[in-house]
Amino acid sequence: MPRELIAIGPRSPGLRQYVDRAPGPGEILVRTMYGAPKHGTEMHMYRDDSPFASSRWDPLRRLFVDDRDTPKSFPRPLGNIAVGDVTKVGAGVQGVRVGDIVAGYGPLRETHLWSWAGPGAYPGVRKLPPGMTWQAAVCLDPATVALGGVRDGGVRIGDRVAVFGLGAIGLVAVQIARLAGAALVLAVDPIAARRSVALNTGADMTIDPSEDDAGMIVREATGGLGVDVAIEASGNPRALHHAIRGLAFGGTVAVIAWYGEIRGGLDLGREAHFNRPRLVFPRAESEPHDDHPRWDNRRQADAAWDLLASGRLNAEPIIHPIVHFNEVVDAYREYVDEHPEQSIKLGVVFGS
Repeated sequence: MPRELIAIGPRSPGLRQYVDRAPGPGEILVRTMYGAPKHGTEMHMYRDDSPFASSRWDPLRRLFVDDRDTPKSFPRPLGNIAVGDVTKVGAGVQGVRVGDIVAGYGPLRETHLWSWAGPGAYPGVRKLPPGMTWQAAVCLDPATVALGGVRDGGVRIGDRVAVFGLGAIGLVAVQIARLAGAALVLAVDPIAARRSVALNTGADMTIDPSEDDAGMIVREATGGLGVDVAIEASGNPRALHHAIRGLAFGGTVAVIAWYGEIRGGLDLGREAHFNRPRLVFPRAESEPHDDHPRWDNRRQADAAWDLLASGRLNAEPIIHPIVHFNEVVDAYREYVDEHPEQSIKLGVVFGS
């Protein structure tokens, strides 16, 4: 029987067998070749420390309501995007055939039964064009989020930009900011290996916030003015504080990280009070977008995919380390949960 990676309980990964079935009308069966988890949002759910752990989202009033009786969502699948080859197609499927390589959202499991809606569907299952690497395909999610941050942050040609947090989303944001015309891109992260990747993929300068006053260094690097746009991708409230601290008067902070409970590090009584920052919270899954109806979820994902498929975004150094699915339980615990400083975005290889 095929297997999938799950969280048995908070911070407890394991493998579970499941039963496959033949694809029905409009469906395709895919044998997984590669996959990757999320290292940010997924961690809050895996550790059971997201707002959903003790409250529920009220979609009508658009706020969280305290609810200690919220059902616990364990066991739960782990993983974000998979790439594989089509092994069976259901009735009525057009535009894809057995042997095609496709990618779609889904957990780390050995097979996927996906609905095939064809081009234009959102989020959809996508055929990889010739030359597109699997590393690029599994970066669709961080690329979509990063693109939203750069767009909603209003990065324009000639702007100075600082990216705080160099996980997969932040490293893609560095590249997209450069593609958008930023004249200066600063990259901030305490992990040396991530700073090195940033320098090799578009950053002009990196800053170690564990050694330096990041906000002050950002200002010094911009002649005292500060950056026009700061992109906060770390989920660390201290990073948000320094993003505001290094921001030019009236500049924009695009907050694309999802925070847990903030217990210190963010001081809104200092630079935030005097420099009139504009804070925006882009979300890849939120509509309407700032540029709605011209831009919607589907267009943002399509644009991110095109950047990856064309090679304008370099995803290969972001996928690190790479492990086999047989090792994924220990690897997930080690590289994603307990020692994230040893990884950027975990890659998983399936098969023999």
